[in-house]
Amino acid sequence: MTRADLDKQPHEVAVMFDGVAKRYDLTNTVLSFGQDRGWRQATRAALGLRPGERVLDVGAGTGISTDELGRSGAFAVGADLSVGMLQAGRRVRAEVPLLAGDALRLPFADATFDAVTISFALRNVVDTAAALREFGRVTRPGGRLVVCEFSTPTNLAFRTVYMQYLMRSLPVVARGVSSNPDAYVYLAESIRAWPDQAGLAARIAESGPWDRVGWRNLTGGVVALHRATRR
Repeated sequence: MTRADLDKQPHEVAVMFDGVAKRYDLTNTVLSFGQDRGWRQATRAALGLRPGERVLDVGAGTGISTDELGRSGAFAVGADLSVGMLQAGRRVRAEVPLLAGDALRLPFADATFDAVTISFALRNVVDTAAALREFGRVTRPGGRLVVCEFSTPTNLAFRTVYMQYLMRSLPVVARGVSSNPDAYVYLAESIRAWPDQAGLAARIAESGPWDRVGWRNLTGGVVALHRATRR
């Protein structure tokens, strides 16, 4: 699986992330020039979590984002399709609750969580609208959704440089640090193919259970936080 225009079937996505699990956190830090930590902190702040609340981190990978959410005092649970990612996470974050789960069929009852979030994984789900509906199913009425995802830089000159980095430099850098650099060709293309800020906001609003959709740019629009409230 190396092309962003291929169907993102769950088993293919899982295999791809199994292949990058060993050095996933390190690779992300290198490729983002250390910005990834700030993005995780901004996601936690956007959720407005309070002690005692329950939050689900979908596409949690190694649980580094789940660990960050738990710093709020909320009970944070991570779910991911890739068993390899979960195993890598459990080796270094044994205290973080991580379990296998498909974003399209989450293993939780209705209205279980006060908030749901997904970081840099929604674009890898085969059916975005179905995933957003499933997130709504497990969120209580009035609960919150935050999607942290790569987006479109707002400055045209910066956008041009960024896209060149994605398609030319990112795979080269990945070869130096990743355990499966070919996967980053797909990941770069999936970022380029993903809708911009307004486009994702429209998808969230049209999915059914979410309203009051808005977004905030991070790092000049390289990343955007989309926030919505469960009807």
